[in-house]
Amino acid sequence: MVHYVLLIVCAVAIYLSCEWFVNAVEWLGKRLNVAKMAVGTILAAFGTALPESVVTLIAVTTGANAEAKNIGVGAALGGPLVLATVAYGVTGVALLLKRRKQSGPARSGTGAPPGGPGGPQLGDEKDMRRLAKDQTWFLPIFMVKVALGLVAFAFKPVLGVLFFAAYAVYFWRETRGGQDGEGDDEELAPLKSQRRAASPATWAVVAQTLAALAVIFFASQLFVKQLDAIGPMLGLSSAVTALLLSPVATELPEIMNAIIWVRQGKTQLALANISGAMMIQATVPSGLGLLFTAWRFDSALLWAGVITMASIVYLLLTMRAHRLTPARLSVAAGFYAVFGLGLIPLLG
Repeated sequence: MVHYVLLIVCAVAIYLSCEWFVNAVEWLGKRLNVAKMAVGTILAAFGTALPESVVTLIAVTTGANAEAKNIGVGAALGGPLVLATVAYGVTGVALLLKRRKQSGPARSGTGAPPGGPGGPQLGDEKDMRRLAKDQTWFLPIFMVKVALGLVAFAFKPVLGVLFFAAYAVYFWRETRGGQDGEGDDEELAPLKSQRRAASPATWAVVAQTLAALAVIFFASQLFVKQLDAIGPMLGLSSAVTALLLSPVATELPEIMNAIIWVRQGKTQLALANISGAMMIQATVPSGLGLLFTAWRFDSALLWAGVITMASIVYLLLTMRAHRLTPARLSVAAGFYAVFGLGLIPLLG
């Protein structure tokens, strides 16, 4: 019973700390004068993905044996899988619920672009091109990452440096991008730690950002531990818990950020946060894994890679056709269900 209570407490703590984090990170972006979308793809994504990357670093560098180090390899595959499926799917559901609540007379005359039976599409043609560009960056890098897990050769560890370089180029592109996101000139909500200040102090912005990240990190780790304890109680093996449930827990901050931004009407920031986190997960943990492990995939990890790529191809085709709607975005979560079903024969 204690584990279930702690699970709920951790989930609430993560959500509330994400509220404070997204509030602070938008002010941090303004202070650093970065493009609006870079707040999602770089600042928010880097902040929430950093704790997971640290966990991967610890696993691959201090693991007592190959099995312990492979925990980091699993995390490097599990993160992108959850983001490409569950995170996008939950965002789609959140958008559907928000638009259902807003349906009726109040919604008429919004000028939302048509999207067919799935509802209005998520942005105009320019937004779709930008979203598709992020996926186009991610997909080839992830394909190389998976391919390297199937082969062995002497200089493979050196290739880890190339993954760091790929993220450096992505980082440079995003931070140098123009102010082309939605609501670039919108007035930000007051900083939660200085509600009465029209323009909060920089130290307060940084302090709130770091404090929120600290709570997110420790609450996420405690959340994962509760899942590890609850899994066997539900009759799930440790392997299933590690591959199916734990990655969802580690990506919970990104999912919470997306829900909060959707609730605030900042859809493009929500989607940018997910795509930016995916780029980090595809490069930084992969580089660490290549440098410090054999980077060899078993059938379960390969299956995770295949499902991730399938989901991204589906989203990329939908974006390029300018037909991405909340309903079609929510379909991405179905790929995770397919992953779970596929694990049954693989781990049976």
